[in-house]
Amino acid sequence: MVHYHRYHQPRKAATDEESQNLVLDCSSSAYCKRTRPKLLSFLFLITFLSCCYVLAPLFLGPSFSLSLLYSPGTENDGNQDGVDVIVPKCSPVPRGTICCDRSGYRSDICVMRGDIRTNSASSSIFLYTTKSMKNVSRDVKVRKGEEDEQLQHEKIKPYTRKWETSVMDTIDELNLISKRVNLGTFGGCDVLHDVPAVFFSNGGYTGNVYHEFNDGIIPLYITSQHFNKKVVFVILEYHNWWMMKYGDIISHLSDSPPIDFRGDNRTHCFPEATIGLRIHDELTVDSSLMKGNKSIVDFRNLLDQAYGPRIRGLVHDEERKAQEKLREQVSSSPSLEISQLEHVKQQVQENPWKKPKLVILSRKGSRAINNENLIVKMAEEIGFLVQILKPERTTELAKIYRVLNASDVMIGVHGAAMTHFMFLRPGSVFIQVVPLGTSWAAETYYGEPARKLGLKYIGYEIHPKESSLYEKYDKNDPILRDPTSINKKGWEYTKKIYLDSQNVKLDLRRFRKRLHRAYEHTLFKSKRKLQHQPM
Repeated sequence: MVHYHRYHQPRKAATDEESQNLVLDCSSSAYCKRTRPKLLSFLFLITFLSCCYVLAPLFLGPSFSLSLLYSPGTENDGNQDGVDVIVPKCSPVPRGTICCDRSGYRSDICVMRGDIRTNSASSSIFLYTTKSMKNVSRDVKVRKGEEDEQLQHEKIKPYTRKWETSVMDTIDELNLISKRVNLGTFGGCDVLHDVPAVFFSNGGYTGNVYHEFNDGIIPLYITSQHFNKKVVFVILEYHNWWMMKYGDIISHLSDSPPIDFRGDNRTHCFPEATIGLRIHDELTVDSSLMKGNKSIVDFRNLLDQAYGPRIRGLVHDEERKAQEKLREQVSSSPSLEISQLEHVKQQVQENPWKKPKLVILSRKGSRAINNENLIVKMAEEIGFLVQILKPERTTELAKIYRVLNASDVMIGVHGAAMTHFMFLRPGSVFIQVVPLGTSWAAETYYGEPARKLGLKYIGYEIHPKESSLYEKYDKNDPILRDPTSINKKGWEYTKKIYLDSQNVKLDLRRFRKRLHRAYEHTLFKSKRKLQHQPM
């Protein structure tokens, strides 16, 4: 399940519209008199700045440009669409230095550049400079007679839930140590790499598909995609099952096999290292923070590339088995001509594509749809071809991707499995059933990210009568009437009551309206696609 530990944004200042309303409210003459001098002063300031900007080239020369008026933290980066890209702190980093950005709420990021060497036994990454080199980042006074001089020592836990103390306490910590040493006094490299490294942890909530994508895979894409696969991943708390599950994606982010930091005691040497992963928001990529304005759609395109070969292999195997079955039928039924069998086969293959495909991600246990069979029947009556998908923890992701990538609509009850909305093609429909007590989480973790991916998102918030909790509690109980008050008591209450002890029985009349909206959307999308096809 998703852990609803989320920081609270500070209250935003009044918007421009609100500010204008305050200034222009002349309900009292005294107030208007007080605001006029401020308005005149403001107009004078604007006029003065405008004149300075117009006359500046005469005094400052042609190098002066509008870009000087922007924050030094942004640059255009040569993007054709002219969208400014915010350059992160510690990018780039001078050789021989360690730079750490601890300003983010979600994660810390450190960058090292120079002669970098790993030492897993001491949980350390060393950055060496020789005494003949000029030290530009020294923050410790030199002590006479010392052979090795420690210049800088940083500590970091490379996991993307920095604000959540309980889980961060379980994450291994790394020592980043910069030293100035005599030439030839430090050991050699067991493995010399000529490309940068990215260090990150696979601890914490790894094992939950939402956290695997939100806390790991997407931040890994954000942090490493600009290396164009010329990068080595060094993993703390390495899991073989994780590599089997996400190996297809990892191979499209790096040309090199990942390194198990704890399991590989050799000294690995790198010219540059990033420790920690950058993360933007829930299941998304902020294009303004990415080189080349990459977005969550680009990440989804990467999934297409990663799973494409495996899916084509699955299709090939199915076609081969179908041909074998066909030959067996022909041999057992001589009177049945091959042409007839081919016709039957073709009909079976073509008919499904005449109807829009709807996939229901079925749950067992908590938050299951108790009248799922009636939902299936109703969807089929509307005109959908319905498929029930029951993903298990061990289900191969390529198989899930294949089903959802070929579907038009996905339905599911709020939970970690909703992460699979990313497998839908942009323009598809995602219907999330929202149980009692999960409205904020459903919108924050899946609804908003789905829209950013370009999906048609439809949230279906159940009424108390549609919850199995209606049979356990009095109809006036706050659990049914005021879930927000229960959630304020803490995560343990939300989990115990709304996540672990609630199933849903959908109101067919209400839910039919959502299905009709989804059906009309798919028909409109199909017609528009046909109109744009070349004649």
